[in-house]
Amino acid sequence: MQADNGPLTVRRIGLLFPVPRQVRLCKNQAGILYSMSNTVANTTSKAPVEDRGVTRNGLTLRKVVRPVFVFVGECGVLVGQSLKALARREVMLSDIIAQMAQLGVDSMGIVLLISIATGAVFAFYISNISNLVGYSGFVGSGVTYAFLNELGPVLGGVAFASRVGSAIAAELGTMVVTEQVDALRAMAVSPVRYLVAPRLAATVLMLPVLVVFGDIAGIVIGYYVSGLSGVPHAGYVNSIRVYIHAADLTNGLIKAVWFGLIVGVTSCRQGLRAERGAAGVGRATISSVVLCVVLIFVSDFFLTLLLTNTAGTH
Repeated sequence: MQADNGPLTVRRIGLLFPVPRQVRLCKNQAGILYSMSNTVANTTSKAPVEDRGVTRNGLTLRKVVRPVFVFVGECGVLVGQSLKALARREVMLSDIIAQMAQLGVDSMGIVLLISIATGAVFAFYISNISNLVGYSGFVGSGVTYAFLNELGPVLGGVAFASRVGSAIAAELGTMVVTEQVDALRAMAVSPVRYLVAPRLAATVLMLPVLVVFGDIAGIVIGYYVSGLSGVPHAGYVNSIRVYIHAADLTNGLIKAVWFGLIVGVTSCRQGLRAERGAAGVGRATISSVVLCVVLIFVSDFFLTLLLTNTAGTH
């Protein structure tokens, strides 16, 4: 605004109400019009925020639900493309065997150690309870049933996720940061076929094997610990023969296959989505382990309900 000795000469007042040039207004009229334009501008600038439905905490339903659907969709795409590559025999068998040795065989030690420690403690507690009630005929079956259906798959899956999931995410994340994945695409080589499919096949095939060895280790150590606690060895073995069925082992192996799929696809997805820099690789590795462990425990609940109801109908 420009002022002279008489009324004001207003060229343009406010943002929403442009006034034609050379309009002659007095000072009071110009001030009122300027205040009205600022008020309306402030009101309309806040309207889009309210229309977006932002809550007090700054979260929307879309911000919470969208990442879940994105995660599920991307994992589904990785699994589908990997199965397609495996079905077409586009993946070299030597790559799968190498990943099985690196991811599976090297994880045998930690799985056995965890299973032995857990089996010893579990058998010790059950043996003490059996001695208190004066009946030791369920110690062997209790330890075996727990390991075949629950402890073996879950403990093996968590140990597998901690070691293998972090290794896959860190390796693929480093390849993304160093642009090796981009180099594969430039050479018309599918990263899913070359990187994801062998690792996914290795995790699905090797975790059930690790779980079987973990079950054996836990049951055997329970045999000796319960014997030290006063439970007869013959009673331990006899209870296994009477109360344990082949369906218990089958249920555990089904869980192991599913957990292996979770570890493989989740760690590959997080590694391929790693951001640039060492910090991005670290975040991808951490999120891979956390997601794998959480998904293992959550899916274990639903698998237990499904497998138990299925076994009960037969």
